[in-house]
Amino acid sequence: MDIQFTADSTCDLGKYGAERDVKIMPLSVILGTENFRDGVNITPQEIFDYVARTGDLPKTAAPNVEDYKSFFRSFVDAGKTVIHFNISAKSSSSHDCAAEAAKEFGGKVFAVDTKALSSGQGLLVMKAYDLAQEGKRAEEIVEIVNALRPLVNTSFIPDRLDYLYKGGRCSRMAMYGANILKIHPLIEMEDGQLVAGTKYRGSMQKCIASYIDDLAAKYPKYDDTRCFITHSSADPELVEFAKKKVAETFSFKEILETVAGSVITGHCGRNTLGVLFIAEA
Repeated sequence: MDIQFTADSTCDLGKYGAERDVKIMPLSVILGTENFRDGVNITPQEIFDYVARTGDLPKTAAPNVEDYKSFFRSFVDAGKTVIHFNISAKSSSSHDCAAEAAKEFGGKVFAVDTKALSSGQGLLVMKAYDLAQEGKRAEEIVEIVNALRPLVNTSFIPDRLDYLYKGGRCSRMAMYGANILKIHPLIEMEDGQLVAGTKYRGSMQKCIASYIDDLAAKYPKYDDTRCFITHSSADPELVEFAKKKVAETFSFKEILETVAGSVITGHCGRNTLGVLFIAEA
């Protein structure tokens, strides 16, 4: 294949990306004065340990323009056309830096703002790979995936709001109230940014069941190729429950499980779970 697919580490594709030779550009995760590379030399458990010990969330940083130029150059020099998938530009400067770097390569590098994160971003990478296997050219693939961006359901349910509070995404009162009353809000992407939606109440299993039912009602038509169940080191029983519920509710050919990397984990906390897929208009 003369197309090389690449993506930010925030795509959370894990082995599914490796199987498709998707090359990953790590974002930085900063714990105090130490700088790590997402997916390379830091694990989600180290994030949990750091937050428990210090009370602070990790900081994250995007690669700069020169980092991206160096990353892209090796593929272009090997005769490849690069299609790179970034986390939403409203969540990180990563896309702007990648798009600026792409200008140096005379149309041989395409930088896609997925307007998503985690495996919502990963779904577009996987779709692009499928299109390449069908013989589509790079320009056609970019056009198609850009058109699909508004149809990607990127959503999840957090177990607790501690991390969202520490990150300034909810108030102290909302955090305490949610934790005491067992309220689990839907967090979803709308036009590239995270917003809060339905507030579910009860055990995580009960909330996940209602969340999946609501997804089925909201998206009666969907691309049945695959969906992701992506979680931040969630309880195995909760993950298995979600898999079974999705299989009973939808008709996906593949239900793929991925664990969120350190960047995503650092913003949502342990036991967060989402069901992500591409809808149809």
